[in-house]
Amino acid sequence: MAKRPVKSTSKSQRALGESRETEVPLPVMPKAPAPIALSAVVGQERAVGVLRDAMASGRVHHAWIFHGPLGVGKFTAALAFAACLLDPTTEATFTGEIAPDPDSRVQAMLRGGAHPDLVVVNRETSKFHDDKQVRDRKQTNIPINVVRQFVLDPGALTAQVTPGGAAAKVFIIDEAELLGPPAQNALLKFLEEPPERTVLILVTSNPELLLPTIRSRCQRVAFTPLPQDALQKWLRAKGLEVTPVQRDWLVAFCEGSPGALLRAHETGIHAWWTRLEPLLAQAEQGKHVVELGPLMHELVDAWAKAWVESRENASKEAANTAAAEWMFRVLAWRMSGRLRAAMKTGAGADVVLSQLDALRAAETELDANVGLQFVMEKLAAEVAACARGEAVV
Repeated sequence: MAKRPVKSTSKSQRALGESRETEVPLPVMPKAPAPIALSAVVGQERAVGVLRDAMASGRVHHAWIFHGPLGVGKFTAALAFAACLLDPTTEATFTGEIAPDPDSRVQAMLRGGAHPDLVVVNRETSKFHDDKQVRDRKQTNIPINVVRQFVLDPGALTAQVTPGGAAAKVFIIDEAELLGPPAQNALLKFLEEPPERTVLILVTSNPELLLPTIRSRCQRVAFTPLPQDALQKWLRAKGLEVTPVQRDWLVAFCEGSPGALLRAHETGIHAWWTRLEPLLAQAEQGKHVVELGPLMHELVDAWAKAWVESRENASKEAANTAAAEWMFRVLAWRMSGRLRAAMKTGAGADVVLSQLDALRAAETELDANVGLQFVMEKLAAEVAACARGEAVV
């Protein structure tokens, strides 16, 4: 475990002008998730085909952007692609598929999260930075300090790495849209003058938030929502214990995203819905429902507290943000469904559009650090006010 000296001085020592150094352990980076086979990525045949063609050509580009909706397999595919690139046993099988030997030493290391040349970076990586000031920062983005320590510095050492497969090192940056402008600018030189046999994969649901100069230097691979039949097949194979009512709701809610479905199931979002829906239906008809705002706040706050309690060094602010995102997603899904229905009948679309505007305003307010309870209660009141045709300020 890495340690750093921290000076600690007692009163008697200060009087004598002496100091004492103690060793404070740094947090240990979590293991990278175990990759699945590229052939096991569900519902993304076109994207997987692009990756297979690149490997078959023997000319793998040094920088990639995997983009598409949340939870459709982008990060899973990035891990599977990395597992192929790092393994010298990767080759065409008798079926024509490009794959590594599943029993190889490299695959064993990857399954154990112990391969030193696969680096995964996300917003929580700042907790493992050498600098305490960086570790203590709010985990709302991926700062330049993290990019330097975990991507640029080790990337510069790639030439010293013993050759492996098609790549000697693979860096995956998840939620790459959270890279701040300084961090993105720092990556540009890396992309313009890439270290030999180093591959960078940016995984993002919002590629437009990446600099045009970054997008232009990357090979882009699009991931799409799964069709309902593929999602139902995936759900059956997963063996989740859900009732028919839960299953149908989850499939409708996740809108083609198996990752969103799994997270919604694990975090109990359907239970939120059973409590929210009766009150929300009243507010959508113009009734001011006093209980709706406090209930939304209660659900978000309880989810965030449970999330923090289950994770070491977790950020309550990051948990609040994640929980609020789930709440906004539930409300947006409901409103979008009502809008589609209104567009078909030609009645009520203006009301739903104004409610969606109120929802977007609530998201902006929360981003501006307005209190969570106030934001939720104001939003609940505005949903009802819009239904009554009242102007929302």
